[in-house]
Amino acid sequence: MTWFSFLGALEQGFVYGIMALGVYLTFRVLDFPDLTVDGSLPLGASVSAVAITAGIDPFVSLLMAAGAGFMAGAVTAVLNTKLKILHLLASILTMIALYSINIRIMDGPNVSLLGKATVLDPLLGLGMSGYVAAPLAFAGVAVTVTGLLIWFLHTELGQALLATGDNPQMIVSQGVNTHNLIIFGVGLSNAMVAFSGALIAQNQGAADANMGVGTIIAGLASVIVGETVLGTKGIFRACFAAIIGSVIYRLAIAMALSMKWGAFSFTPSDLNLITALLVVLALTAPKLKERFGLG
Repeated sequence: MTWFSFLGALEQGFVYGIMALGVYLTFRVLDFPDLTVDGSLPLGASVSAVAITAGIDPFVSLLMAAGAGFMAGAVTAVLNTKLKILHLLASILTMIALYSINIRIMDGPNVSLLGKATVLDPLLGLGMSGYVAAPLAFAGVAVTVTGLLIWFLHTELGQALLATGDNPQMIVSQGVNTHNLIIFGVGLSNAMVAFSGALIAQNQGAADANMGVGTIIAGLASVIVGETVLGTKGIFRACFAAIIGSVIYRLAIAMALSMKWGAFSFTPSDLNLITALLVVLALTAPKLKERFGLG
């Protein structure tokens, strides 16, 4: 693996790590299987791209993207809590609808940002190369978002979210409306995913309606790999595990794509296969350690 591919993997690991945090919030904190993320990531990208092409500041477009993602997640949660549609089906319905909505927003399947201002411009203006500026900027954003999420989960509202996913009967007995908490939690999760999508679009120089395909798989893989490496004891460790897992996941993919075994080598079309193998390895690693006395 070359130095440039290593930096590229770090860059993707950090920016997709924000998405992994959103997946962690629904799957681990709320115990809410949510496939909306496959639609909310390109939603954030499309909103940010269209806003920037309309002359809006790229930093402001990130907030707009997060707001759009929150509304998408809230729709899924409302379908589940108020209309009693199974959470998995509710998220699939929202994800399908978002594909058409994203094309409507962009007035086509994609929008180019070549030559437009992005959040990386301040660092590039200091003379940094894009290979260094992007990983540095996204690492800072990922750590900041992780810190804010850890702080939030220690607040009264955050503790209520944790209790909703862990023991909903108990929190209901305390007079708390779990429906409102689920709507807020799923909305917040997709806000982070859309925020990540907006950063990805600005970094890649384009937003595309199909860029969200496989987002949930990548997010789950990152969470599982991170938990295998760092563990899940405590909110601090669990949240940073999602970021670290995302970086490891992207580095593993970059390494797999650069390796060759004789005439055989992986290609980008093998990405889903590599992801499946990584998840299987991460899920079985604790049992293998226990069986062979390695930890």
